[in-house]
Amino acid sequence: MHETARILIVDDEPANVELLKHVLEPAGFTNLVTTTDPRRVAELCAATPPDIVLLDLKMPHIDGFQLLEMLPDLVQDFEYLPVVILTSDTTRESKALALSSGAKDFLNKPLSPTEVRLRVSNLLQTRFLQLALRDQNQILERRVRERTADLEDARFEVLDRLALAAEYHDDETGKHTKRVGTLTARLARELGWPEEEVELVRRAAPLHDVGKIGIDSAILLKPAKLTTEEFEHIKEHVTIGHGILSGSRFPLLQLAAEIALYHHENWDGTGYRAGLKGEAIPPAARIVTVIDVFDSLTHKRPYKEAWSVEKALKEIADLRGTKFDPRVVDAFFSMRKDGATAEVESKDTARSVSANGPGERSVSAAGVGR
Repeated sequence: MHETARILIVDDEPANVELLKHVLEPAGFTNLVTTTDPRRVAELCAATPPDIVLLDLKMPHIDGFQLLEMLPDLVQDFEYLPVVILTSDTTRESKALALSSGAKDFLNKPLSPTEVRLRVSNLLQTRFLQLALRDQNQILERRVRERTADLEDARFEVLDRLALAAEYHDDETGKHTKRVGTLTARLARELGWPEEEVELVRRAAPLHDVGKIGIDSAILLKPAKLTTEEFEHIKEHVTIGHGILSGSRFPLLQLAAEIALYHHENWDGTGYRAGLKGEAIPPAARIVTVIDVFDSLTHKRPYKEAWSVEKALKEIADLRGTKFDPRVVDAFFSMRKDGATAEVESKDTARSVSANGPGERSVSAAGVGR
């Protein structure tokens, strides 16, 4: 360790420099950089970053106090750099000023060879132990970050699979939930949401129909028109979903619970279950409502054929201000105009649209989101 330690000696008196070399080199400290001109310290630190600095205080041009102020900008990780003051000035004021400026120790002139060797050796040992500890802490912090990222990925995957389970009856591919998450995030961004909230709603939106887990599949997949009693049972999925997701301390699940409960509310107050109206409906739920309906209309389900994109867009435009928040609808059309939904309207959509014919089922947007 002594052989590799870089020692910078700054003293305007050549005799003191030679004395230090004579004391240190026989003790194994051979990597010495010396100067009697303090103006060269910046270039010497750049060329050979020191492990310890032996610094005189009273020098022409730049004194030791000024160099102490400069060193933090000249040496990376200055907090781990021991600076030893070489001085015959033993006043309390000088020591206090030097220590407050970053000096770690003092050697009083005339210098004692034994004391020089011991102080340098001890300070270097401390420096290398601190650096080793810092490196170990960085390794541990990196491992913690990696482990935390793994846990976060696992948590998101569990939520994705929960969303898939909810859609398994009528969309076993799970693509509906993914599309809803992707398009909801893009629509939120179009509406000017902060990026952090955009990412949050992207993760939360796929869980909008998680309550379908508690709905009788015979009713959920019934190809014929639902009875009043059956439709009331379908409506329960919003409260079931909210019950599954609510009570969490995590913002993601809190938002998902809110979306699950309110994504069937209508702008004019005719939705279910709470009958909320206008701005009283949470913003995320208003966005998901538009995206959920659009995606459901343009994709085939066991109880309905797919609509063409054009027909679905007309339906959404017609329901602007009644079922849907006008501002959200306007942003949705603006987003589509910019091409932000093109790749999400997948080949599945194209195949479904091409299958439409004269016998296409008449399903309204109000009833498509079972």
